[in-house]
Amino acid sequence: MNTTNRPHGSSRRRVGIVTAALAAATLIVAGSGVALAHPTTVAGTAVAAEQVNRDSVSSAQPAAPGSGGYSSGDRYPPGNGLTDPGSTGSSASTLGAATSPQEVGVVDIDTVLAYAGAEAAGTGMVLTTGGEILTNNHVIEGSTSISVTVVTTGQTYPATVVGTDATDDIAVLQLSGASDLAVANFATAAVAVGDAVTGVGNAQGAGGTPAASQGTVTAINQTITTKADGVAASETLTGLIETNADIQSGDSGGPLFNAGDQVVGIDTAAQQGGYRTAGYAIPISTALSIAQQIESGNASANIVIGYPAFLGVQVSSTANSGRSRYAQPSPVGGALISGVVSGGPAAAAGLTAGDTITAVDGTTIDSPSVLTETLAGDAPGQTVTITWTDSSGASRTASVTLINGPAA
Repeated sequence: MNTTNRPHGSSRRRVGIVTAALAAATLIVAGSGVALAHPTTVAGTAVAAEQVNRDSVSSAQPAAPGSGGYSSGDRYPPGNGLTDPGSTGSSASTLGAATSPQEVGVVDIDTVLAYAGAEAAGTGMVLTTGGEILTNNHVIEGSTSISVTVVTTGQTYPATVVGTDATDDIAVLQLSGASDLAVANFATAAVAVGDAVTGVGNAQGAGGTPAASQGTVTAINQTITTKADGVAASETLTGLIETNADIQSGDSGGPLFNAGDQVVGIDTAAQQGGYRTAGYAIPISTALSIAQQIESGNASANIVIGYPAFLGVQVSSTANSGRSRYAQPSPVGGALISGVVSGGPAAAAGLTAGDTITAVDGTTIDSPSVLTETLAGDAPGQTVTITWTDSSGASRTASVTLINGPAA
């Protein structure tokens, strides 16, 4: 099983460029890697495709003693790497079907990642009666279309992205044509170690009645680092709830319930195999705070409102970019294009593989990272002037209008 992770963002908008290291499935990078991508199962989506492997963690070693986290030698034998959900491992949980109260406000999320030639699945929760949905960023990252099915009614709606926080792994969606939806039952009190909890979600992307796994809170305020995979970079998440509930591939974005069937967390990652099984959830108070900022349209260093701009090129890293040890530097400096999205803005302007972008709106581009940084503040619909050197050595310039990219 492969694991996927999602890219990181800052106030940067991720534009349509991708490093060669992000193999065939990505075309959107700009300062981060697209997030879930790799053909196999996924943690946080479970349809063998790119967004699917995200609930796996490569390490769970946080802070100093007394901080609520693990120490490097605590509970993890040397050499016991953390692996994907789907591996065998011990668990105190049992996997069954969600109860009727646990279905309220839960949705299945299915995405298409057209530029990766893949599909993915995950879970979400209804925030408002008018159809705003809370989920993990990695569930929808890299998607070119999103559909959401309300579990209690079976009604499916197209969805668009309201905003994302890749750093904290939160996204808010808006359903088209939805009204009078039942909102998830969010808790106001925090959990404590020993509390009974149940993880609920679209396990393995099966749809229908959500799967439910019972367990207890085994730790709070945890820090984990997810595995890098495909177009997704590894990421570090902090302040998490840890549970021995058996969080499954496809559960990402779904609710972690307390004994009173109130949502105390958003299922986000899982560790299985070897020593033990552990699931991780973002506290619901944290997730709702971020969601409120997104709903208010407050872009920040972490929050991107709407969709990123898309140029539609794949770029090779130079020797100094740190992106790929296999990439060769461009003979003329700049950002060497290794692929162009058919029908995208770059292709329409005449850029092709083998060309090297040397300037954007007069700003010199001497590496893929500078191209990313330069385009990061641009928005869909904005026109930029691209200067490049073609494979014959001739310098060319064209105006390019950026379009909506895949979800950030």
